[in-house]
Amino acid sequence: MHGEDDEKPAGRRRPGELAAQVLRTLVEAGQPLSPGEVLDRLDPSGALSYSAVVTTLTRLHEKKAVTRERSGRAFRYLAVTDPSALVAWRMSRLLDAEADHTSVLTRFVSSLTKGDEEILRKLLDDR
Repeated sequence: MHGEDDEKPAGRRRPGELAAQVLRTLVEAGQPLSPGEVLDRLDPSGALSYSAVVTTLTRLHEKKAVTRERSGRAFRYLAVTDPSALVAWRMSRLLDAEADHTSVLTRFVSSLTKGDEEILRKLLDDR
């Protein structure tokens, strides 16, 4: 049943969406960027706050998805991984939080599209 409560409010991002966008911005830049430079490339309209970018970069650094180097009083950040690696890391972390891996994986696989299930089977066969 879908109602008004199921829709996300305008301007709200899905969990992890900003981190993926910031990481993608760093990957595309191919060079270290300051938080301000990330903000300018990510949201030239100015709707996104500087502090949201700094917080996201700090969290990505803690997850070792980016490196940072001191540049004056601030840091410049460089991607060491891509957004898909960050999602895979999150999936592993969620799986590790549950004691019953079999149940979680069974439900996960049963929710895959036929195409994604085929990709997963091929990846497992190639190992």
